[in-house]
Parts: sequence; C-alpha cells; structure tokens
Amino acid sequence: MVRRRSLRPEEQEIWAAVARTATPMHPGRQLFLKEVDSSAKAVPVQAEAPMPHGHAQPRMPLFRLGEKARSATSIDLLPTPAEALAAAPLQMDAKTHGKMTRGKLMPEARIDLHGMTLSEAHPELIRFLLNAQSDGMRLVLVITGKGKRGQDIGPIPQRMGVLRHQVPQWLRLPPLGQAVQQVAEAHLKHGGSGAYYVYLRRR
Repeated sequence: MVRRRSLRPEEQEIWAAVARTATPMHPGRQLFLKEVDSSAKAVPVQAEAPMPHGHAQPRMPLFRLGEKARSATSIDLLPTPAEALAAAPLQMDAKTHGKMTRGKLMPEARIDLHGMTLSEAHPELIRFLLNAQSDGMRLVLVITGKGKRGQDIGPIPQRMGVLRHQVPQWLRLPPLGQAVQQVAEAHLKHGGSGAYYVYLRRR
C-alpha cells in the first residue's frame, strides 16, 4: 500500500511557482491548498467545478467496503393502459361513451382471454371481434385479467398483466383496427382494469 506524504515547505514553493505558469485546461476549476488537519502539511487538491446558478456539483453517496448496495426504486415512465386509453381521441358519441364507461351499457357478447398465452389469445380475439361485427354487435367485452406479478430477477422491471398491456395494441393494428371504433377500460361491475369495452364500427 502506497502511503502519501505531505509536501515539505520547499516543495510547496516549487509547486506554487509551477502552478502560476501552468495554463488551466478547465478554466472553471481552480487549484488551492487545503489543510488536511492541524498537524499535516498543506497538499494541492482540485476544487469542484462550479455548477450553473451557484449549485454545487453533486457527490456520489459514500460507500464502505462490504456494505450492501442500496436498492434503486424502478420508475415506469410509460402510461398505464387506462391512462393511454383515456388520452385517446373520442371516436364515438360522447353521451354513449359516458354511459359505456359508467357501466350503464350491457355488452352484447364477451370473450375471456384470461390464462391464455399471447399466441393463443391473438387469433381468438381476431375471430371473436370480426364475427361480432359481422353479427351487427356494437359493444363487446374483452376480459384479459389483471395478471400476476412474477419474480422480478432482472434489471428491467416486469410488467404485470401481459395480455392487459398487449390487447389495446392489437386493437389498433390490422385486421382489428378497422373494426374497432373505441376502447375503454371496463367499469368495476364488468371487470375493471382486468377487462376492456370494445365499441365496434358498423359494417
């Protein structure tokens, strides 16, 4: 282990003379002599770079050898399915939409995708919705379930409810996009966040 020693007085004078002739690479940073303690000699250290508007440069938190790493809180910046659907433009009659979201309209048919894999659910959803539109139905219920949170062992947060997140995307894409007029999260009486109202276009 290399031990650092403090500068002797003659070394301090040489250092000061050299420092006066040097051209700083970063003009915002300045060199100064800092006392380590009352018995130690002054040693040259670098000052922190000034931040805009007088803010001090943030320091890394202290970490001791053998200490457990502090767990970081993961932040999901993507909107929830309900938030994304609420922000979508209204494509149907506002009064009918209000009744639908308040659970005042009874779905004419329903499909339960709960427990299916993505590869199983997608073709079933296509078949169900296109047949419902052919039969002249307008409002149907698609049940996805809320999903279960699995063991999160990776660096990327795992979304809970794969079908719940995937179904709204399928409803925007061909061949369902041309058949679907509006999608909304179901009222609690029809499944809440584990189901969607799908309002179909007339053929």
